Amino acid sequence: MKLASILVSLLFFFSCQQKKNLVVNIETELGSILIELYSDKAPVTVKKFLRLVDDGVYENSSFYRVVRLDNQPENPIKIEVIQGGLRDDQLIEMHEPIVHETTDETGIKHLDGTFSMARLEPGTASTEFFICVGDQPDLDYGGKRNPEGQGFSAFGRVIEGMNVVRKIQAGAATAQTLDKSLIIKYIKRN
Repeated sequence: MKLASILVSLLFFFSCQQKKNLVVNIETELGSILIELYSDKAPVTVKKFLRLVDDGVYENSSFYRVVRLDNQPENPIKIEVIQGGLRDDQLIEMHEPIVHETTDETGIKHLDGTFSMARLEPGTASTEFFICVGDQPDLDYGGKRNPEGQGFSAFGRVIEGMNVVRKIQAGAATAQTLDKSLIIKYIKRN
């Protein structure tokens, strides 16, 4: 009995000592979205994103793009995401690109609520990000959304606020652009 008590105490102690992942708060006009960042699995992407957050780059940025099943008629591989960031190419180009961390390397899959970097080519992501609505395996390494099969760099997951994400995705849009961008007041460490 004494040994069992010691083992339970040790397990509790070590579980309390484990490093917890950082959480950031995306504060929008519709409410908060809390994102847990996986710095142990995607250290390069998390470090770069946190530098942008700490520098205030995302103050008064926006969610501006919604991709739904009904607004991508030309694409045979359908996905569902909301995208945010600086939107303006001149502002985006002021920031260095991030080395591409594939889902094959990190083990982070594009599931419902996954937080990931938007990009054109591998290694071009810098400030723009997206949140998956539903599971999106075609955004993972080997997925079919991009012809080169490298997927996108996932680095976190929504832990609170998917109701806000779904409201954003349901917003009125022309093609994939929200008719009225949703302002991101700020993104800060929680």
